[in-house]
Amino acid sequence: MPAPAPEWSVLPGLADYAETLRAMENRVAAISAGIAPEAIWLLEHPPLYTAGTSADPADLIAPDRFPVYPAGRGGQYTYHGPGQRVAYVMLDLNRRGRDVRRFVDTLEEWIMRTLAEFGIRGERRAGRVGVWVQRPEKPPAPDGSPREDKIAAIGIKLRRWVSFHGIAINLEPDLSHFDGIVPCGISGHGVTSLVDLGLPVTMEDLDLALMRSFKEVFDAPPASRELASG
Repeated sequence: MPAPAPEWSVLPGLADYAETLRAMENRVAAISAGIAPEAIWLLEHPPLYTAGTSADPADLIAPDRFPVYPAGRGGQYTYHGPGQRVAYVMLDLNRRGRDVRRFVDTLEEWIMRTLAEFGIRGERRAGRVGVWVQRPEKPPAPDGSPREDKIAAIGIKLRRWVSFHGIAINLEPDLSHFDGIVPCGISGHGVTSLVDLGLPVTMEDLDLALMRSFKEVFDAPPASRELASG
């Protein structure tokens, strides 16, 4: 008998980061104990920076601009704020396969298929976790390479092989808020959003695309699931 589908929740308003983190940890413990189903929470936070376990203090350029929270997830500094869809993903990898690299690849594929619904080609880059888009209309980088901007970030943690934290897709955040950090410790690249790319997408549109793409990527049999390259 197949396991039940994850429970999806769309949280209203701007979710307090510390309270959400506590609730997420409680839910992960319940999933691990077998007393709650997997869950995906879709939400927005007020403007803030989070520090992953690999965060370099030098990458926090404006420490007094917004609250800074230690996140406990992998990765470095990232920004959350209004207009950015955060998806906290609490999945049991005990039944989905104990393969961290594969899980991160699948999260990237989920984002890329979601973006594809709006005509955006999201791409992977070696050594840079997250999803990127090419910006041929911008001047090339100082080394002459084509300009690329990051549109989505990934940061996860596993506890007893149950995941938490997750992904963040830029719908229409204030992109200047990213100036207070070196996002994910990667310099020399910009940050973009769906609206910055000229797409008048609503948060509801994005949520529906996330839900559809999740089923395609996570619920497909492994033999029929093909991860995009790029």
